[in-house]
This record gives sequence, structure tokens and C-alpha cells, in this order.
Amino acid sequence: MSLFKVMDIAGSAMSAQSVRLNTVASNLANADSISSSVNQTYKARKPVFATMLEDAKSANFSTMNSAVGVKVAGITESTAPALMEYSPNHPLADEKGYIYRPNVNVVEEMADMMSASRSYQTNVQIADVAKTLLSQTLRLGKG
Repeated sequence: MSLFKVMDIAGSAMSAQSVRLNTVASNLANADSISSSVNQTYKARKPVFATMLEDAKSANFSTMNSAVGVKVAGITESTAPALMEYSPNHPLADEKGYIYRPNVNVVEEMADMMSASRSYQTNVQIADVAKTLLSQTLRLGKG
């Protein structure tokens, strides 16, 4: 595998982790939002990752000898129910006195943020090592 391919893979992984960090930020920003109905309540979002294997196959690459990157296949909304809270004096309470909070678990989101941040950092280091190796290889040719 060429060092340029390593850069492509690390770049695709950094892009995917960036989307992951953005969805975590969105979830954390809306964790304390309140609404008056289940339909208006913010739902936690998660990115869905997929390998670029199908792209590699369609480009006639040998999948046994070629590495593939990652792409964001989409962003899904959580199907967990919104959290109901009885608060009859709240201005957004429905006719039964309930307000609805998002199904965002702040602890899970923080753990996901740390994981995405470390994955991004690791891919930056991989790209940096590949760049250093490529530079040293070019210096060998100067001889």
C-alpha cells in the first residue's frame, strides 16, 4: 500500500470523526431543551459509518490488496422515548402538566466525544507519520 493511500484513509477517518464530534456537540447543546409535545422534542442523533469498500470494488481495485477508508452513510435519530416530567407550573407544560426532555444521555455523549476526539487525534498522527516517511523516502533518492 502506498503512503498516499494511507493519507487518503486517515483523511476519510478524520472527516468521519469530525461529523461524529458535530453530532455529539448538537446532542449536548440540546440536552436541556424542553418542549410541550413528544413530536417537538429533540431526538439524539448518531452518525452511521460505512467502509468505502463498494466504491473500491466499482473502481476495479483488488479488495484483498487495497485498503479502504470510511464514509458517513447517514445520521440517524434515536428511537428512545422522550423523557416526560410532571411540571404543571412550567409555561411549556401540556394540558396534563407534562413537559418533555430529549433522550440525550449526557454521560454517554461525553464518552462518545472523548472517543471521537482521540480517534481524530490518532488519525492526525498517522497522517503525520506517513508524511514523515514519505519525506525521508524522497531524501533517500537525493543520495
